[in-house]
Amino acid sequence: MPELGYAYAKPRRSAVALGSNIGDSQAILEAAIETLVQTPGIFLEARSSWYQTKAVGPQQPDYLNGCVTLQVEMLPQHLLEALLGIEQQFGRVRQERWGPRTLDLDLLLYDDFIVDTPNLQIPHPRMRDRAFVLVPLAEIASDWVEPVSGCVIKELLKEVDCSDVHLLMDN
Repeated sequence: MPELGYAYAKPRRSAVALGSNIGDSQAILEAAIETLVQTPGIFLEARSSWYQTKAVGPQQPDYLNGCVTLQVEMLPQHLLEALLGIEQQFGRVRQERWGPRTLDLDLLLYDDFIVDTPNLQIPHPRMRDRAFVLVPLAEIASDWVEPVSGCVIKELLKEVDCSDVHLLMDN
């Protein structure tokens, strides 16, 4: 892919998952969305409700999770760099795989692109197995085709156990 500059690529639709289980998670997630939309080349299209979910991995508090769809004017690698920078702004420290975190931003989808590089995989390699991703994503992008499986999000959602994903009542 030719280098087009940080924020001047052709506009593309993207989906990002958000999660937090340290601190005031709802305030952190709301502030993270504000930070995203203040980033040049990122425009909010839709946002899901927040969901309380059981943590995957070591023993830790439940998460708040949600998703956003964006219009982005940057290449996938630059979007990933922006997401990692926002995580750092919110105190994200990577110590333990699947450990607790103040903020987790995962790049799920970028149009219908399939990317497989050492530091970036699109679609996100585990999104099809995660109810805490698929439930909020289906709320805002149910007909988006996941390009590896060829299935729309609402169909992928039928294949996962959603019993540990609960709509947060004060959305």
